Amino acid sequence: MDKPTCLIISLIIVTFFASQALAAEDTEKVLDIDGPEMADKGENASNPLAKVKNTDVRWQYLDLDGARVNDFFLDGAFMANDKLKIKYELHYWETDLSGKSEKDFESLVLKGIFFPKEGIRGAVKYRLALGLDWIKDFNNRDKGIGLDSDQVGPFAGIALGFPTNTMLIPLVQHFVSYSGEDINTTAFRVIALQPLPKKMWVKLDAKLPIDWENDNELPASAELQLGKTLTKNVGVYVDGLVGIGGDRLYDWGVGTGIRFKY
Repeated sequence: MDKPTCLIISLIIVTFFASQALAAEDTEKVLDIDGPEMADKGENASNPLAKVKNTDVRWQYLDLDGARVNDFFLDGAFMANDKLKIKYELHYWETDLSGKSEKDFESLVLKGIFFPKEGIRGAVKYRLALGLDWIKDFNNRDKGIGLDSDQVGPFAGIALGFPTNTMLIPLVQHFVSYSGEDINTTAFRVIALQPLPKKMWVKLDAKLPIDWENDNELPASAELQLGKTLTKNVGVYVDGLVGIGGDRLYDWGVGTGIRFKY
């Protein structure tokens, strides 16, 4: 796929989701008259356990000890019902990991999240979550793209909301391959999300995977995100990423995204 075609497709995607978000915003103004029960509780979609409907158009650049990855992807979610959330990601890479510039689709991720229970204990709100990732690799490893491995990843987590409006979300997930290259990884993840004045937010996302297939390597990483809500249905953000330790998958990275919320 050449660059002009990619640009045209990207513009079409952004235009479509922008129009949908603006239409949803007009509808929301009408629904507000009928009461707050129609709203999505003002939850931030940067919390993977939030009950929201959104589509983010994102780009991340990763530096891998002299090589590079430009990851262009869609990252979104919708509520099938009050107990079940569906998330999706579609990744397209441009990279020189093979020694020359290559570009193609990397993976498709579908995630189902079931919320068995939520409530309030003392002053702390909580929401329990159980889920499963299905990861389809597009078999482009000869281009330096992807892992050439189809995987499933069951996980469990809890979202904790404190009186300061801070959200703390610990998660644990195990990834195992069912075709292609062997993957056997347990990942521990903690997300801290804090709203800021002027409709801004900051998120810290720390990940510690244990790679059981490769001498128990620990390719840890951390991501810091700073975002701003422009309207009820549109937001933007920037990301800073860093790999941690000798087993890190990348050295550093930056990214940006635009969020359309329905």
